Amino acid sequence: MSPGKELQLVTFGLGAEIFAVPVTLVREILDYRETFRIPNGPAYLLGLTDMRGQGVPTIDFRQRLGLEAFVPTTATRILVLDVPVADRVLVLGLVVDRVLEVCSVTPDQVEAAPDIGVRWASEYIGGVIKRAEGFVVLVDMAKIFSSEEARVLAARAAA
Repeated sequence: MSPGKELQLVTFGLGAEIFAVPVTLVREILDYRETFRIPNGPAYLLGLTDMRGQGVPTIDFRQRLGLEAFVPTTATRILVLDVPVADRVLVLGLVVDRVLEVCSVTPDQVEAAPDIGVRWASEYIGGVIKRAEGFVVLVDMAKIFSSEEARVLAARAAA
């Protein structure tokens, strides 16, 4: 990110925690709906969500980060993202507790990821942003999924 250039983010909540991803990765935000189950996938893989005829692998983002599985509410959403992994872009649905807002931050507002005191692996954290209501964790989506996981998710979607 070049100095002075604002970064547009979509913020979302998982429990009391607030996370963000760059708006450039967000393809759509869908109301939660049940997925078409896929056998023999990782525990966090809920199945496929139909997005205008395309099967999108959909994951419980809470479980992927090591938190308790989600319980759907009227606020539950599916963030459909274009996730850059290895040599391709994976279209992926993330089930989140709630989507909050689109906001702008400048590079000087993004602090380095902390090495201690967090419940999830810090290599997934692209940075943290201090706001009046607390911290927002910027998720590095490219690091969340290994190349092997991306291959498995893509293969499950194609099957």
